[in-house]
Amino acid sequence: MTEIDPIPLAQLTTLRVGGTPARMIEARTRDELIAALRECWAAGENWFVVGGGSNLLVGDEPFDGTVVLARTRGIERLPAPSPARVRLRVEAGHDWDDLVAYAVVEGLAGIEAMSGIPGSAGAAPIQNVGAYGQEIVETLVEVELLDEATGEVETVPAADLELGFRTSVLKHHYGQAPRRRGVIVSLTLELRDVGHGDVPVEGAQLRQALRLAPDAAVSLRWTRDTVLATRAAKGMVLDDADLDTHSAGSFFQNAIVSASFARTLPPECPRWPMAVTVDPVTVIPLAAFDGVVPPPVSVQPDVKVSAAWLIEHAGLGKGFHLPRSRAALSSKHALALTNRGGATAEEIAELARFIQQRVQSEFGLILQPEPVLVGVEL
Repeated sequence: MTEIDPIPLAQLTTLRVGGTPARMIEARTRDELIAALRECWAAGENWFVVGGGSNLLVGDEPFDGTVVLARTRGIERLPAPSPARVRLRVEAGHDWDDLVAYAVVEGLAGIEAMSGIPGSAGAAPIQNVGAYGQEIVETLVEVELLDEATGEVETVPAADLELGFRTSVLKHHYGQAPRRRGVIVSLTLELRDVGHGDVPVEGAQLRQALRLAPDAAVSLRWTRDTVLATRAAKGMVLDDADLDTHSAGSFFQNAIVSASFARTLPPECPRWPMAVTVDPVTVIPLAAFDGVVPPPVSVQPDVKVSAAWLIEHAGLGKGFHLPRSRAALSSKHALALTNRGGATAEEIAELARFIQQRVQSEFGLILQPEPVLVGVEL
């Protein structure tokens, strides 16, 4: 590992805000990453890891602690226990979109819809990244986790990470500590070996985004190219020349609400059930049957509703900004808060708080931020 002169975090985050840390370490190998973190923990220092910097809102004041830059790279192809499948072990610092591009070139399916998502591979399981109906939970086998409590590297099966909608036991939700503290060193995915020909597109949400019929078949390359073009049109692919990409992507999570609350929202608000509704089955032992069948208990799944729709219909359209602020909603996508040039972290936070208040006033729910906030309060 190499201790380097600290760089302002505004140069390392896609929101382009953040003060300078007291100390900065660059880790280019797995062993260096482990050694750097063990050193921080042994010294009791404040610390955090920066990979791609795409999911961070860091405060303007200098950070009193150590920032570890995860610069590890590498993809290892492994055999899978199932035929026509391949496993890839990926170093945590490897660029996520580079991994997707590699999989598409190799004819491996399962992550192509997540093309263009900025950030490092190691960050992907922490919030169960996803796009257009595809999520990493569908392909993740395990991670190697450097556990802060023990200082040891442990192989953790995906099932033990409790991956949910943009969450896991490792996610630092705003106002809450992660349920398990540690740093991912590598992750292993299992993908389908489908080759380079046309294959059926799984998932109604992906077919809808790609404007495909239910029986359509396309190549992985076509899917990747189309997703990249779709994201670029929304300002969701990093481009130095496009101010709309100076963001942390979707700043607010789509809200998960009860079915009863969802019915209080305008019917045109986009929504998706979080589980398939199945008619309940009642089994009554013959010896206990008295001729009366109890009425079924209706269980309705929670509903995911569109945060972008809520923001726009609270009167905050694309490009909205507060007076004299250099932070604004993207001109292409109402869910992205952007730095229009020289904005401070506080200006980003001020806009986020205003959006929360307007949506709460109009619709009665508080949108939750998706990025990790360091030295910033909403």
